[in-house]
Amino acid sequence: MAPLKATVCSGNPHKLEEFAALFPGWELALLTGADFPQEDGATYLDNARIKARHGRAVGPAERWMLADDSGIELAALGGAPGVVTARWAGGDHVEKALAAVEGKDRRARYVCELVALSPDGHEVRGTGVLEGAIAPAPAGGEGFGFDPVFVPVGETSTVAELGDAWKAEHSHRALAARVLLDRV
Repeated sequence: MAPLKATVCSGNPHKLEEFAALFPGWELALLTGADFPQEDGATYLDNARIKARHGRAVGPAERWMLADDSGIELAALGGAPGVVTARWAGGDHVEKALAAVEGKDRRARYVCELVALSPDGHEVRGTGVLEGAIAPAPAGGEGFGFDPVFVPVGETSTVAELGDAWKAEHSHRALAARVLLDRV
């Protein structure tokens, strides 16, 4: 069987690398030359759909469109920042998370919603959730975003300490990808 060809609806080369590990055997490329729409949906699914539908409208017609949206939900903030994680963190992910949980409930979870649109517009989706807590201080050198302070349930190290190989198997994106792959 020929590899499934998909366009990752992102301009981020790091996202392409991450997706290549999550979708082995797929032929992946980034969506290029496109101005991406504003991610103003109320849910992760809304935002993933916005990106995938945009890709379907402007990308190669013969390829699947693959998009995701993800965020962190902090118990201390009643589940916020959620869908507005990137805007909330503003590049200061570790500092914002540590300040938000100082003296409060440290439970947290990563959430990812993946959407794939076939060339004929059929939608397949997968959701992944990684439960954990915010560590008292950052540790580790791999990963990005909240990884230096996110300790998954059942682990004693942060995702940044556990490393990229661990993340490729156990992250919220990896979990969402497994669900989506089972449905394609």
